[in-house]
Amino acid sequence: MDELPAPPEISLEIRSYFVRERNALLTRAEFSDLFVDYYLHMADLHIQPAPEHDRIFKETLAALTLHCAARPWNETIAWTLNFQNPLLNVFVHGSNPLGTIIGRFFSEHVREAPVNFFFADIIRKNQLPHRSSIQFEGSSGFIAAETYYRQSEQRLARYFEVSDEEYVFISAQPDCDTAWLEALTVEQVRILEQNEEVSFLESRNYRWECGCNQDKMMNVLSPAMKSSPKALFGSDATLRMNCPRCGLPYILTRESMEAYIKRK
Repeated sequence: MDELPAPPEISLEIRSYFVRERNALLTRAEFSDLFVDYYLHMADLHIQPAPEHDRIFKETLAALTLHCAARPWNETIAWTLNFQNPLLNVFVHGSNPLGTIIGRFFSEHVREAPVNFFFADIIRKNQLPHRSSIQFEGSSGFIAAETYYRQSEQRLARYFEVSDEEYVFISAQPDCDTAWLEALTVEQVRILEQNEEVSFLESRNYRWECGCNQDKMMNVLSPAMKSSPKALFGSDATLRMNCPRCGLPYILTRESMEAYIKRK
């Protein structure tokens, strides 16, 4: 009997704490390992990100991951951010049930608009998907996420970089001391446990993983294939498709699509 493949290594641990007296939830993690996985993925795609694009993407990825760890276990969350300066689209996706994080960005064919847009999609098992959208300013993934909290979540939340690639996220809970949270500095967050009563709640593990494969790509294209194979393939025997979540390329043949449709 063939051995089952080893599970993916966990590359990130996020620890959550409750700040007593202040009524705030704190999540924190050191993101170096997750960023290594991201850079390896970029190398597989033969992409060398521009420094500004790289910074924005890593901020958004860290912001979403810390946000996921502060949310219920049954949520899967996707954020799509449209930046106007620089002109950039960023997509990040986190699954609490699976413990996975993935994302991509692109700077070509980005829609120009007067303002930046932020779209948040939340999926919970046995519930209808929920989408909200806001406008935001600037070119920071962290500021975009903080604006999302203020406008959509209707509460205060802040992100802090306490050391190189180590981030802290603090979100207001009911009866939070918002004046304290609003006035917090990076220096104060670094020594927070010395000045505040902080209780450990839990740790969650996440890894860089999309889960895409050939069958899933064919499933996405199956309605178009059933409707008009000629419109999908034209006169070609193959077509190229990139995973919408991670950008990984797939080559699909007309023959494999026909076989897939028959199986279904």
